[in-house]
Amino acid sequence: MNSATLFSSVFLVALALSSGIRAWLALRQYRHVAAHRGVVPFEFAASVPLADHCKAADYTQAKLRVAITELAVEVALLLALTLGGLLHRLDETWLGVLGVLGERGYGHGLALFASVGVISFVVDLPFALYRSFVLEARFGFNKMTWRTAMADFFKQAVLAVVIGAPLLLAVLWLMSAMGERWWWYVWLFWLGFNLLVMLIYPTLIAPLFNKFSPLPEGELKERIGGLLARCGFTAAGLFVMDGSKRSAHGNAYFTGLGRAKRIVFYDTLIDKLKPAEVEAVLAHELGHFKRRHIWKRIALMAAISLGLLWALGQLIAEPWFYQGLGVATPSTAMALLLFSQALPVFLFPLTPLASLLSRRHEYEADAYAASHANAGDLVTALVSLYRDNAATLTPDPLHSLFYDSHPPASLRIAHLRGYRAGSTS
Repeated sequence: MNSATLFSSVFLVALALSSGIRAWLALRQYRHVAAHRGVVPFEFAASVPLADHCKAADYTQAKLRVAITELAVEVALLLALTLGGLLHRLDETWLGVLGVLGERGYGHGLALFASVGVISFVVDLPFALYRSFVLEARFGFNKMTWRTAMADFFKQAVLAVVIGAPLLLAVLWLMSAMGERWWWYVWLFWLGFNLLVMLIYPTLIAPLFNKFSPLPEGELKERIGGLLARCGFTAAGLFVMDGSKRSAHGNAYFTGLGRAKRIVFYDTLIDKLKPAEVEAVLAHELGHFKRRHIWKRIALMAAISLGLLWALGQLIAEPWFYQGLGVATPSTAMALLLFSQALPVFLFPLTPLASLLSRRHEYEADAYAASHANAGDLVTALVSLYRDNAATLTPDPLHSLFYDSHPPASLRIAHLRGYRAGSTS
């Protein structure tokens, strides 16, 4: 067995294992939620009606049915692109259209990535539309019109061209021009680009999709001002986002870096929660900032991306890497494309570690919120959000351990109730 055949076999085994585990975990979640559909957990019995609990179970199961179908299509597309030879045919086609003296230049690389992007978009589009206009609508969450959906797709396509094409061109140039250590220069460029996006996203990109209005005067703004003073947090402004034009789900977040930091509330969140509860939710979000979770995650992702780019640097000159994934002729663009396609398969085992880290950060943010706002208000806010967002209160423990970025509702509420309500520091 040659190296290319061996790599093909390893890829197929990894793909079979990862997709099989994903399907098995989804079925576990489906059955566990169904088995607990008829009874509200004791700790939520006084605050979550049985009808809402059943709705959450049905909503969770409906999403899982779509996810399992989507998984099958995702695997089929990946196999078609790689071992099925679709990437190879695209490579040869664009070489014939754009190639000069048989060379695969930057135009060829951009066209290759654009082709895969269009194919992925066409394959994903039915699922996106079904989720919004069938599944979310069935459970009363979708507020998006077809006009809004089409406008979003158009804006995303424009951004992909205006931002994505120059970004990809710069990466391909660095890979070709910087010698064997190209991966170091690409990493520095990629890191700088991501930090730049975090700076400009609040004021240049987000307003393309949503309207942001200053938080009006009143009790909520006074409470938020007091919370920010206690936490020593400064922001460029407090804004309300018209999330209701797309969904009935609610949330709050802060975005940007340095002086560009903004605090944003979904209008749906303000409508559903009391001012004290909104304050407690924001205290949790501020906890992520004060505990440096954002910077820790940026540092972790920077380290991981550096390691992955180094790994690609070792593979880029190996013929078996290309042949093992169904491509005959090596090129810079094809190496990057193949690596991005195959990488999720091999990184899948790290999913529970990422989830564990995220849940640990959620507990730390909850502890911070309990020391700067009322823990009881955060409890009632979370229960309201679980109920209104139809989040299941009875997830399968193994599925939750593997995937969930937030602790299960019962454990999270129990932790919060262990804090002294209203403590400050």
